[in-house]
Amino acid sequence: MNVQQPLALQTRCTQWLSAVFLSVLLFGAVLHAATPLDFRQFINSLLERYGQPAQARGEQWSEVIEQIRGYEPEQQLKAVNDFFNTFLFSDDIVVWRQEDYWATPMEFIGRGAGDCEDFVIAKYYSLVEAGFPADKLRLMYVKAIDYNQHHMVLTYYPRRGVEPLVLDNLDPVIKPSGQRQDLLPIYSFNADFLWLVKARGEGQNVGSSDRLSLWQDLQQRFAREAGQR
Repeated sequence: MNVQQPLALQTRCTQWLSAVFLSVLLFGAVLHAATPLDFRQFINSLLERYGQPAQARGEQWSEVIEQIRGYEPEQQLKAVNDFFNTFLFSDDIVVWRQEDYWATPMEFIGRGAGDCEDFVIAKYYSLVEAGFPADKLRLMYVKAIDYNQHHMVLTYYPRRGVEPLVLDNLDPVIKPSGQRQDLLPIYSFNADFLWLVKARGEGQNVGSSDRLSLWQDLQQRFAREAGQR
């Protein structure tokens, strides 16, 4: 599989930490990540907004999701990771003409390109849509040591006390976190909680993830795309 090497992690991923904490919300409920999708409506919207190449990507994506329902967790992880790692890495300023933007899965599939968090968000929502337990997944903010840049990956915690598996667009192979010495974990979150990570374990729960306004805004846009109001 040909995985695109990032041209510049610095534009978004290096500013991720400050951007998130400067945009803390003091109120507002977080939408749950498990928003059901009408695949036909989703694919039609891709065609209308982005054209036939996006429609084709959407059809391939829906086939992957339908195929892996009921698969073992590791099989689901690999299928979703492999699918999205064929997309192009590109900075927000190139794709969206913005310095700081989190794309929904529709937007990411529509453009076929995005930065580190767009890969992670699309993988997260895809796995949840396929029936994967959302409480075992976390979007993790890390430092990519080899690049000396901030980065985001998706982690899977099979059970307490077991090191998580890491899904990453920089490395196409899913590995236990102990084998990713090139990544320094900082904190992680999902649809419900935010954790500070001082080591390669689970981390300390420090509250609700609705404090992350970029995350909340993303979920609201995703819910609208799924037809919820």
